[in-house]
Parts: sequence; C-alpha cells; structure tokens
Amino acid sequence: MSHDLTGYYRYVSQDNMDNYLKALDINIALRKLACLMHPDKEVIQSGSHMTIKTISTFHTHTMKFDLDVEFEEDLKGVDGRKCRTTVKWEGDILVCVQKGEKNNRGWRHWLEGDLLHLEMTAEDVVCRQMFKKVK
Repeated sequence: MSHDLTGYYRYVSQDNMDNYLKALDINIALRKLACLMHPDKEVIQSGSHMTIKTISTFHTHTMKFDLDVEFEEDLKGVDGRKCRTTVKWEGDILVCVQKGEKNNRGWRHWLEGDLLHLEMTAEDVVCRQMFKKVK
C-alpha cells in the first residue's frame, strides 16, 4: 500500500473553481455558492477501502470505494450525473478516473508534508484545492 491519507483537513485555498464548475455545466447560482464554500476533507483509509468526505455547511459529499475496483458513482449532489469510477494509487498520488458524459473527468490527491492537495479535472479545465491536516 502506498500512502495513508487518513486524517481531517481544513480548507486553505482553491484556484479555478468557477471554470471547473462551468465545464461540468453547473448553473451560475450554484457555481457562485460553491466558490464561496470552504469545505473540509475527512479521509478514512482501511486497507484497500477508503471513505472521502467533503464537508461544508451546506452539503456533505461522501465517497466510499475500494481501490482498483470500478464502481458506478452517483454524483447527484455534485452535478446530477452518474459515471464509472476507478480510484488507484499511482506512486504517491491517489488518482480517480470518472468515465461518463464529460471527457477527462477525475481528480488526484497527494500529500506534501501536512498539506493535502486536490486537483480536479473536467474536459480541459483544472481546479486546485489545498487543505491542511488538523487531526
């Protein structure tokens, strides 16, 4: 097993969120709200099973999965789509590929010290978020 990302992380910063949400066809009202949110992240890793929670005042999105096993992901709380998702380690980076209506969709998580980095992609747009480990 590569890294263990288990921990609770507080929001530090984000870059290019509005353009990322546009690429997902999110309406302007929801985009503005999402850009104002400063979510926390909780990662629980137990062997090859992981739970990643994105926690905000308005919504908590929980993603549960087994590494290297494709599953149907319901993104109802994000953009209303379903996709075929696979998450795996590529070196020290946790990589998620989401196959569906949008090309080049997915995300990557990695640690640098106590900072958790998240890079989300959809079509040709990249959004970056950073979180600091607090527990």
